[in-house]
Amino acid sequence: MKSVMRKVVILGGGTAGWMSAALLKKILGSAVDIELVESEMIGTVGVGEATIPPIRLVNNVLGIKEADFLRETQATMKLAIRFENWRVPGEGYFHTFGAPGKSMAFCHFHHYWRRAQQEGLKDSLWEYDLNYLCAQAGKFSHINSKNPVLELPYAYHFDASLYARFLRNYSEKLGVVRTEGKVEKVDQDNDSGYIQSLQLDNGKIIGGDLFIDCSGFRGLLIQQKLNTGYEDWSHLLPCDRAVAVPSERFQKTLPYTRSIAHGAGWQWRIPLQHRNGNGMVYSSAHCSDEQAADSLLANLDSKACGDPNFIRFLTGRRRKQWHKNVIAVGLSSGFLEPLESTSIHLIQSAIVRLIHLFPHQGIQPSAVTEYNKQSKLEFEQIRDFLVLHYHVNQRTDTQFWRDLQSMEIPDSLTQKIALFAETGRLFREQNDLFLESSWLQVMMGQGIMPKDYHPMAENPSREQLLGMLQQIRQVKQDPLPKMLDHDEFLTGYCQIKE
Repeated sequence: MKSVMRKVVILGGGTAGWMSAALLKKILGSAVDIELVESEMIGTVGVGEATIPPIRLVNNVLGIKEADFLRETQATMKLAIRFENWRVPGEGYFHTFGAPGKSMAFCHFHHYWRRAQQEGLKDSLWEYDLNYLCAQAGKFSHINSKNPVLELPYAYHFDASLYARFLRNYSEKLGVVRTEGKVEKVDQDNDSGYIQSLQLDNGKIIGGDLFIDCSGFRGLLIQQKLNTGYEDWSHLLPCDRAVAVPSERFQKTLPYTRSIAHGAGWQWRIPLQHRNGNGMVYSSAHCSDEQAADSLLANLDSKACGDPNFIRFLTGRRRKQWHKNVIAVGLSSGFLEPLESTSIHLIQSAIVRLIHLFPHQGIQPSAVTEYNKQSKLEFEQIRDFLVLHYHVNQRTDTQFWRDLQSMEIPDSLTQKIALFAETGRLFREQNDLFLESSWLQVMMGQGIMPKDYHPMAENPSREQLLGMLQQIRQVKQDPLPKMLDHDEFLTGYCQIKE
């Protein structure tokens, strides 16, 4: 091995490959040469079309103008996810990117709301959340205010294939080399076991110092060649199939994702400018492929414009996401169902982590250990948040949901649920992707109402408390009359020429 990591080879395109190429080349510049190998004969999964707010950091780092991005990827704005039928059939709640009320030292807003509720307040917690109010009204505008109460965190829905194409064009302009071909053989160093080169079906040999495996579920390098093993989490998240189909766009696009629970899984509805993304995630032990497809097609809000595409997966993570000189990114590193739109974020965080630990003068065991430790923790924390949605349900209509209520869950999640249910307290674990407000909304949406609240909430008198809440609610509602309808915003903003 060379002492300096000069040549990075990325195996696989799609969002994982081209986001990796774009970020590495933009940040590291001339310090590395990057070659991406992909084959037009190999398709990508490409159903992940909903994102979370950190995606905006990627675009900002890359210097991508938001209006150009929205136009080129047929994107819409995303303020929240609406969960329907998850606690019981016929009910729903929002998990927004915002937070109810306003931040207060030592005592979260929901403690004051909980006391006021016991004093007779009828408002739901979400009435104090600007993201919720905008989502319900179907509105979006950029809010230029220094008042933190008026923050409006947002993400996007976009066409994943168009995003990959967008990033490819961007990367090639920076100097990333794309090579067409399928890998026929992987060459390793006999002593170290490090990957030395990829032999393609067209006879080309692509050598490199560091290899990024974006080959999808196959894990061509990280698993098929290096055999790192896989940690199976299907006992916690039993859904193992998905079926997806696009449908015609709505006349009115909602600024949020819909997640609709069914008898053996859940359905997504994602609005784009040119079409809708739809899919069903389900457990094959409780539902056949045919039943899932029939249920999906019967529950579309617009006409299907394609054939159903079936995807099989095993929830879990690669035991080593960096092994020798290979880093797994995207589906090759593991899979967590897209319930909270974390798939593209896991690509982003893997590459950012690699940039922080990039082996400039050669691969050091300490850096590999740290990378794998952080990756493991990130996957486990997201896993626990997804399990929360399933486990804390009160459905009795199917065996699938009854089984989830009685399953054994990680101790870390058991403790978090018990603490909130008994005291109303929430504490964010170090580096947890999800803030306290996210855990709060899902726990309360799933029917966990805390028995107690923080003693600080006792300080204001009843009149002072209700007055404070009314003032906060009014501040949250004030921007709404001036905001644009979501489609009106998209039409105007995407046509801006700077």
